[in-house]
Amino acid sequence: MDAVQMKKLIDHYEGSKVVRNAPGVVFAAKTGGTSITAYKSGKVMFQGAAGAAEAAKWTSGGAVAGPSAKPKSSAKGDRLPDGLARMSVIGSDETGTGDFFGPVTVAACYVPAEGIALAEELGVKDSKMLTDPLMRRIGPQIKAAFPNSVLVLPNGKYNTVQAKGWSQGKIKALLHNQAIRHVLRKLDGRKPDYILIDQFAERGIYYRHISGEQDIVRENVLFSTKAENLHASVACASILARVAFLEEMDRLSEEAGVTLPKGAGKPVDEAAAKILLAKGDDFLASITKKHFANTNKAAALASKKRGR
Repeated sequence: MDAVQMKKLIDHYEGSKVVRNAPGVVFAAKTGGTSITAYKSGKVMFQGAAGAAEAAKWTSGGAVAGPSAKPKSSAKGDRLPDGLARMSVIGSDETGTGDFFGPVTVAACYVPAEGIALAEELGVKDSKMLTDPLMRRIGPQIKAAFPNSVLVLPNGKYNTVQAKGWSQGKIKALLHNQAIRHVLRKLDGRKPDYILIDQFAERGIYYRHISGEQDIVRENVLFSTKAENLHASVACASILARVAFLEEMDRLSEEAGVTLPKGAGKPVDEAAAKILLAKGDDFLASITKKHFANTNKAAALASKKRGR
């Protein structure tokens, strides 16, 4: 990046700034599972599971694509209608699927064409581009402004259905369909131009997952990756889902007596081992996705500590 682009990047991630004392580093931040490191040379590195997606948000000139931006060619899924970004749409998204601690949360939100300017005024963007404190602040405003549905799948229920052989894809598909149905009911007969689902499975697989449901939403449904950048409704949904996840993590942290780390890395294993020693297997299972490898890693760490 040139100096102008670099300044825009630093301003954008200032709220997520971290200290990184390494040669040549002029700025560093961590957000949404991505570590961003900027160097004196102008080089910027995006590292982590979402690194490529985060880097892709920056175009020439260093501008970040907002929810009404022109769809990126790197998005995959259905061929989208021209002008979708300014239409009336129900969008849906989810979070929490990659986190050992905490629930899976899914949200759907309806943003009519005449409400897109309001969403933009509220600062709505893809949740990966926003800090957690900012999302907590604008989440209630989104809820008050637009018809929505937010579903939280408790860890106990998640573990029960997962043990029955349900994949995360099936779990998410059922929750997306349910959240969209709830929003459609709230519209009292009004119909959106389209329904846009942030794609986590191809159309055929998605509908196969929910084939046993009585009320399946099929009319004008579109699937696309990176959908948070394609319409404000999905960006709103991603924020609502994230805020619900954060609130549940707050509650579970209070129960555990430990601030629960996000993700599934080493800090998660260490926190889980501490909880395991203090509260036992059953309690740990009640706040986690127990089929994750972190369960065994935490048990091994706890065993070492007991043996000291």
